[in-house]
Amino acid sequence: MIISVASGKGGTGKTLVATSLALSLKDIEDVQLLDCDVEEPNDHLFLKPVILQSETVCIPVPKIDFSKCTYCGECARVCVYKAIVVLPKSILVFDNLCHGCGACSYLCPEKAISEQGREIGVVESGFVDGIEFVQGKLTVGEAMPTPVIRKVKNRVNHKKTAIIDVSPGTSCPVVESIKETDFCLLVTEPTPFGLNDLILAVETVRDLKVPFGVIINRAGIGDEKVEQYCSTENIPILLTIPLDREIARLYSVGITLVQGIPIWKDSFLSSYRKIREIINERSSCAKR
Repeated sequence: MIISVASGKGGTGKTLVATSLALSLKDIEDVQLLDCDVEEPNDHLFLKPVILQSETVCIPVPKIDFSKCTYCGECARVCVYKAIVVLPKSILVFDNLCHGCGACSYLCPEKAISEQGREIGVVESGFVDGIEFVQGKLTVGEAMPTPVIRKVKNRVNHKKTAIIDVSPGTSCPVVESIKETDFCLLVTEPTPFGLNDLILAVETVRDLKVPFGVIINRAGIGDEKVEQYCSTENIPILLTIPLDREIARLYSVGITLVQGIPIWKDSFLSSYRKIREIINERSSCAKR
């Protein structure tokens, strides 16, 4: 089973949930944790894994053979990202705008364009306390995290329970991380901003047709409108974590919730059982 952990906004506690869920499951399941928040991965700060392997992530960008080029401009015409500009006797290639789609090389009438790899990030993997760990890191200044996210997700081990820590928001990187997962945990907080961004996240996950539930973090700081929204929309609330000084202290020094307060392990295991029940029920309904 693949479980994605997402949120409509940053700072709601996705890392707290993803790392604690992985640590709670490791004694009863073979677990894999994948950090797909490639612009700012931080699961490693809490789990401190031993990194054993690193793989460069590249995207193909055009390389012009000027001995064949006739400056016809076809490459610039087909590039929807405006990464190629054809001048009377020169061609400018803007690598940072290129999405690596390959249209220019495929459609060049003179076959004057080949592709070469340009590094945009790395994927690192290792182990910690029996958990297989994978994380992606986008190179600073790069604008496209999705190719790195795809590389991380290619490492999903379907023989294990995989937990994917997703970047915040509802943009393309989030969609890439959540799609084709078996269940999505949406982490939110009971504030007006939390509710607003939860609604956006719910719409996104529903469009992806991924079953989901909600975890409310820092309960007690706002109101009950998040709970009312979930009740109205028939969204299961799988876990509620209170606003607690000790939880915040542990988090600030890089200690996960279940390591610092072990009694929370049972709560995360209970949430996991609820997830399995929801997926099994959904599967049964689909077969009818």
